[in-house]
Amino acid sequence: MADLAGVNGQRANFKIVGKPNIPGALSWAHVSGVAKFGADYVVPDMLHAKFLRSPHANARIKSMDTSKAKAIPGVVDVVTWEDPDLRGAGGVTNYADYESMEIGAIVIAESEDICEEALRALVIDWEVFPHVVDIREGRKPDAPVIRSFAPASKPKEGAASKGGDAKPTPAPDGMGGMAVNPPKKGNISYSFTTNNSGDVQAGFKEADQIIEYDINTAAFSGHIPSPLGTVAWWFDDPLNGTGKSLQIEGVPWGHRSVSTANRVAADKVFQTCMFTGGRYCDWGSRKTQQITPALARRAGRPVRCVQGRADQYDFNLNDRFVHMKVGFKNNGLITAIEDYSIADNGAAGSSSFGTTVDQSFGPYYTTKCKNVKQNMELVDSNRGKMYTSGQHNPMGWDALMAGLHLIADKLGRDPIEIATLNLHGPTSQDDPNPLPSYEACVATLKNDLKWNWHATGARKLPDGRMHGISFRYNQCPRHSVGGYNPKLEYRGGAIYLPSSGTIIGHYGLECNAMVVAEELGIAYENVRIVHDHHETYRPFGGGSDGSTASSWAMKECANKLKKMILEAVIEEAESSPAAGGAGAKPAAANPFKGLKPEALDIVDGRVVVKADPAQGLPLAQACRANLFATYVGIRPPAALWTSMGKELDTMNVAVCEVAVDTETGEVEVLRFAVAADPGKILRRTSLEGQIHQVMDFSVGCQLTEEFIYDRNTGVKLSANMLEYKKVSMLDMPPLDIELLETRAGNACYGGNGISHSLANTHLIIMAIHNATGKWVESPASPDRVLKALGRA
Repeated sequence: MADLAGVNGQRANFKIVGKPNIPGALSWAHVSGVAKFGADYVVPDMLHAKFLRSPHANARIKSMDTSKAKAIPGVVDVVTWEDPDLRGAGGVTNYADYESMEIGAIVIAESEDICEEALRALVIDWEVFPHVVDIREGRKPDAPVIRSFAPASKPKEGAASKGGDAKPTPAPDGMGGMAVNPPKKGNISYSFTTNNSGDVQAGFKEADQIIEYDINTAAFSGHIPSPLGTVAWWFDDPLNGTGKSLQIEGVPWGHRSVSTANRVAADKVFQTCMFTGGRYCDWGSRKTQQITPALARRAGRPVRCVQGRADQYDFNLNDRFVHMKVGFKNNGLITAIEDYSIADNGAAGSSSFGTTVDQSFGPYYTTKCKNVKQNMELVDSNRGKMYTSGQHNPMGWDALMAGLHLIADKLGRDPIEIATLNLHGPTSQDDPNPLPSYEACVATLKNDLKWNWHATGARKLPDGRMHGISFRYNQCPRHSVGGYNPKLEYRGGAIYLPSSGTIIGHYGLECNAMVVAEELGIAYENVRIVHDHHETYRPFGGGSDGSTASSWAMKECANKLKKMILEAVIEEAESSPAAGGAGAKPAAANPFKGLKPEALDIVDGRVVVKADPAQGLPLAQACRANLFATYVGIRPPAALWTSMGKELDTMNVAVCEVAVDTETGEVEVLRFAVAADPGKILRRTSLEGQIHQVMDFSVGCQLTEEFIYDRNTGVKLSANMLEYKKVSMLDMPPLDIELLETRAGNACYGGNGISHSLANTHLIIMAIHNATGKWVESPASPDRVLKALGRA
């Protein structure tokens, strides 16, 4: 119970928090189909804009003739990289380092079809440079160097093929200090050793056995179902002073980033769109979302710019190839871990999550092993840009999970036994005690979710297919990024919770509203969420774990407001009017007169006397004041997750069962099972939804999804719904979920959350290995399974 400092952190009875099937404030819009995303907005007199996109993986435009395009009827303007209006605010340059990147020009026209026609009419002189779409080839000494210049600048003549060294840049060493990155060598732009602890060589000498294995992850997609884009227009607003105001729909970060990019005051930027559409940990606004204000200002009319379907196939994770060396005792205790990986650094501006950040939060610190060394090389490529945070591969977790399975296989032991033996206790790597949350999850897995381990290749199903089973564990993390500054207003018996809106698909406000209702003793529907992009408060953080952090601050704010309400009730009771004039009925006696605020409570929407709950009034009648409460602070306490695993609180475990047809290579996921301890359930729907989401990711990245490139041209061949095999609901197996509540977290009511911790890249792959004894790298398509079985 870590929420000791907060008000009501130890609350035992809940009427609203944690209850199932409580609809969210925005749910009705989703289920009814009336929700509008940026691409859905259509306004009168609207123009359309489209970017020129590079047909080459690595090229620059030497010159461009726009005269034919401008002559097409319906074309309003063609803006090129040389125009000052395209500098910043989502503009373009004349260089592209991946195929389909925005480059060179934007056409503004009366329709999208006319835009396309004008783009085809551009006369372009291209200079095409060598490209790299296979990082294993790209890191070789004789590979062409694709970016020897600073990524933000355009290349000089021949720069892409001559090579050169970049200036040294700092690289995190994983231990709180900084290590100097050596100069760029070829396409290896970032090479460093991190997470060094103990004596790795001594650890290997101590080991009875050593295993080495490769665990590789193919890139998979963050394809967003709702096309990204915006529509923007400028207008006169007499209530906001001189100068034009801006309306923009479709940018998830709202007016805060837009106002800076377009040099307009934040209070003169307006947005009503509250939906982002399937986005999760997606920090990058695309140029199609950024450029419309500048184009609308230039054209004097509303402008709409939307990505096409093929442009939506962004990376959720880039290619990564890991070689692991693990030493262990004959009882399964790990003595040394060495992790060497090469990762795709992508095109300029790619997210560092999944690469360098991966090295800072490795799973190895959850083990008792202190002899750890990680080495990483980042290889520049022309494969594409990674906008997302990459947390669908939570910090390289499955590199260790695969090792636990292989050790168990070597020793003929249940992998849960090996995992439990190596997991340290709650306080440090030296803590020999069991971890209560993990123990509870495993017990639930064995008792309720029917874990039934068998040795590799030992079980055949009645239909002749091989059965496989796998296990993994992870921490339940919590994000508490900076401080929270919620504001609550009491008015007319209801509570108003204003917020600037959703963030990258994160709807934490529903959890906040449930906590407010719980703390104030009112019905959930009497907490009114008010969306206004000019408001300050945002429930920042990833998924359900961010909700527990922001709800901690919201809980404190709610209790401040409750105190103010009860004080106002007494003040009104003491000043209640006397009886009216002649003939008027005498005023009813106020039951709170003569009492202190601490003698009162709010229960089921009524203010009551604690000593006699039958004495009371409806909240709206007892308190007619208009009251505000705010809370500002960096609470809750820092998450233990940020201690890099050396302190542990809430955990989760997951199981996968598969059937492998050794004749056809087909893999069927029979079921997933999850026992997770979020500490305290705030909104059950959100937690269950996140688990379903990450298991969908798991099936896609391990069985079907893969980026395919033409090596001769660097062109992506799989950027459409037919060739990129996305998982549908019909492809998903049963998912059994058990949610525990140990109250061991340190956010609201002892909660942490789930977030991306159950997302995985090898749970299915490990189950295939248990079925067949063969390691099949993702995606485990039938041809790859047959090849591993020696039947291809």
